[in-house]
Amino acid sequence: MRRLATAAFAFAAGIFLAQYWLPGGWMLPGAAACLAAGTLGFAGRGIVRLRIFLLAAGLAAGLAYHWAYMAVVQSPAELLAGTERQLPMTVCAYPSAARYGAKVTVRLRVEGLHGVKAVYYGDESLLTLVPGDRITGDAALKSAAKIRDTEVTTFTSKGIFLLAYRRGPLQVEPGGGDLRELPLRVGHAAQAQIAELFDGDAAGFLTAILTGDKSGLSDQAATDLSEAGLYHILAVSGMHCAFLLAMVEFLTGRQRRKLTAAAAIPILLFYMLLTGCSPSVVRACVMLIFLLSAPLAGRERDASTAMAAALAVILLQNPFAAASISLQLSFAAVAGLLWVTPKLTGAFTKGKKRGRAARFAVFSVSATLGATVFTAPLSAYYFNIFWLITPLSSLLCLWAAGAVFCLGFLAVGVSFVWLPLGQTVGFPVRLLVRYILWMSGALAGVPGHAVYFSNPYLKYWLAFAYLLFALAWALRSGGRRKYALAGILACLTLWACVRAGAAPGRFNAMDIRVLNVGQGACTVVSSRGEYALIDCGSNNSWYDAGEIAADELRSLGCSRLRALMLTHYDYDHVSGVTDLMSRLRVDELLLPDTPDGGGLRELLEKSAGEHGVPIRYVAQETELELGSAAVTIYPPLGKSGDNERGLAYLCSFGDYDLLITGDMDLETEKELIGTYDLPDIEVLAVGHHGSKFSASAELLEALKPELGIISVGSNSYGHPARQTLRRLAAAGVQIYRTDLQGAIHIAVN
Repeated sequence: MRRLATAAFAFAAGIFLAQYWLPGGWMLPGAAACLAAGTLGFAGRGIVRLRIFLLAAGLAAGLAYHWAYMAVVQSPAELLAGTERQLPMTVCAYPSAARYGAKVTVRLRVEGLHGVKAVYYGDESLLTLVPGDRITGDAALKSAAKIRDTEVTTFTSKGIFLLAYRRGPLQVEPGGGDLRELPLRVGHAAQAQIAELFDGDAAGFLTAILTGDKSGLSDQAATDLSEAGLYHILAVSGMHCAFLLAMVEFLTGRQRRKLTAAAAIPILLFYMLLTGCSPSVVRACVMLIFLLSAPLAGRERDASTAMAAALAVILLQNPFAAASISLQLSFAAVAGLLWVTPKLTGAFTKGKKRGRAARFAVFSVSATLGATVFTAPLSAYYFNIFWLITPLSSLLCLWAAGAVFCLGFLAVGVSFVWLPLGQTVGFPVRLLVRYILWMSGALAGVPGHAVYFSNPYLKYWLAFAYLLFALAWALRSGGRRKYALAGILACLTLWACVRAGAAPGRFNAMDIRVLNVGQGACTVVSSRGEYALIDCGSNNSWYDAGEIAADELRSLGCSRLRALMLTHYDYDHVSGVTDLMSRLRVDELLLPDTPDGGGLRELLEKSAGEHGVPIRYVAQETELELGSAAVTIYPPLGKSGDNERGLAYLCSFGDYDLLITGDMDLETEKELIGTYDLPDIEVLAVGHHGSKFSASAELLEALKPELGIISVGSNSYGHPARQTLRRLAAAGVQIYRTDLQGAIHIAVN
C-alpha cells in the first residue's frame, strides 16, 4: 500500500509540474529524463532502489499523461475557438442566471472532441433546461483557458475548455431520463423541498451544506461565515461525507463492516454525483471507499495511501484539476489533519486525564490548527486572508454544523413522505442555523479576527513563522517549550507587522491608493485615520472589487468608512459595493441623482437600505472633510448618458490635488473646467480607463497634472487608447497603469 502511495504522489507531482512550470514541448522530454533518472536508482539496494524507481516512474507518468490529455482533449477544443458553427450538445447540469441572461454547462457531441465540456451562454429561456436535454444551435466559440489576454483556470480546472455564445434559434430535445442524470435530479428535488421547509438564510444554509449550492445565502450571511473562518463548512467535503457515513453506521452497526461498506459505498458515490463531483467531495468519497474496502480485502487502513489514490483518481479524470483551488485546499487540509493533528493532540494531552468536554475541545483546536498548517499559505495567496479566530469559531460552531447536516438530511428525507413531519424535524435545524449565523456574525466583528495580505509585511511574517516552527521541530531538545517560544515570537512579530501595515492610513496627511481591480475603478482616500472610497467595481469576473477594497481597508486598520462615493452607475464602478457594505460599516453613500437604465441605482439603494447606510444625492458642489484632507464633489454636468452625468471628485491636502472624473467624455471634461475654478493638480485619475474620449488636451492644458493613473484591466474596448497615451505623453504626464504596475500608492505629507 505504501508503494502505491509513493507512485500516486509522484504521478500527482508530475501533473502539477506540467500544469504550473513545464511548457507543453518539454513534457515528453521531461518524462524521458525522469525515466532515465529512475534507472540510475538500480545502483542502490533494496527498498531505496524501489522507491527511487517508483518516484521517477510516477513523475514520468504524470508528465506524459498531461501531455497526452492536452493532445487528445484540450488541443482539438482549442482549434474550434474563434469559430462559429452549429453545435449538438447535451445538458449536464442545471442552468443558472448569468449577468446577461443565463448559462448552462453542456457536453459537446462533436466528432473529434472527447468528453469536452463548454459553458453555453444565452437568454433566460435556458433556465427551462434540465440535465440530459439534447440541444442544437449555432454558437460562437471561445477558449475557456484564455479570456482576451488573461490566462484563467476557473473553467479548465473543472474540465471546461470552451465558452459557447448562442447565435440564433435553439432546438431542444427533452432528455430520456438517463440514470446518469438521476443524482442531479434528486439533488434538484431536494433543493426544492428545502425551499418548502425553510426560508431565507436557513434555506440557503441547508441547501449549501447538503448539496453544495451556496447561491441561496444572503451576501451578509456569506460574508460573516467567510470572515469568521467558517465558510469551508459549506463546501461539501470530508466532514459532510463523514457525517453521512456516521448515519449509515448508526443504522447498520459499527461492528458489521461488510454491511456498512455495502451500504455506504453506493450512498457515497450517489452523494458525490448529487453534489456535482467537486474535487473536495470526490477526494472525501474516494478516501472513505478505500478505507471501507481495505479491511474487506485483508489490507490495513492507511489514510495516506487513500489520500494518494484519491488525488490520482481526480487527476486521471482531468489533470487540469491540479489548478483547482478547491482541490489544493482540500488535500492540504487533509494532509494537516493526518500528519500534524495527532501530534498536536498528543502534545496537548500528554500525561493528563481529561473529561469528555475537554477532549472535544482539544481535538477541535488540534484539528483546526493541523488543517491550517498547509492551508494557510494557500488562503493567503488565493483569498488574501489569514484567520486568527478559526480555532475558536470551529470549537463553537462545527458541532452545530454536524447537527444541521444530519437533522437537515433527515428533515428533507421525511418531508418527501409527509411535509408536516419534515417541518417538525426541521424546527431544531432552523434554530441551529440561526445560532451558527449569529455566532459567525459576532466572531466576524471581533477586532483582529483575521489579517489581510494587502498588508505587504504579512507575507514575510508568514515565511518567518514557518521558519520559526521548522527550527523548533529540528531542535532535538526543548520539548513543548521550544514550540511555545516559537508561538510567542510569531505572535509578537505578527502584531508588529499589522501595526506597520496600518501606519500609513493613520499618520499620512493624505493617502491615496488606486487599487488593481482589473477593468474597473476603486480608489481609497484616507487622512489621519479617516477613510473614504471612490467607486468600487470591476468588469472582470475574476476580480471582486468589494473583497479587494475591504481587504485593503482592513489591512490599514479601517473598519468604518467615512463615505462611499460613486461617480456613476456603470457596473465596472459599482459591482463590488454590496460586498463592501456587508464587510465594513459605511457612514454614508454619495450618489448622483440621475436616472439609470440598467437598474443598478435601484440595486444600490436597496443594498444601502438593508445595511442601514444613509444615501446623500449630490446635486451641487459639496465639500467633505476627511481628516486633514478635503474632498470636493462636483455635480453632474453632462446632458445625457451615464458616463456624462456622473460626479467628479477633487481630493486635496494643501497644494496637492488628485482629480477623479469617472467616465467623463471630452466634452464633459471641457464643461467641468469651464464651470469650476479647478487648481493645477498633481495627479489625474485618467477618465474612462484611458478611453480615446478621455483626458482631452484642454483638460491637460488647464490642470497640468504631473502623474496620470489609469485604472484598467483585460478588456475588448482597446483601453487605454493610443491617442490618450500620446496626449498624456505630449503633456509631460508620467503614466502609471494598474494592469502593468498593480495597485498604485501615493503618500502625501
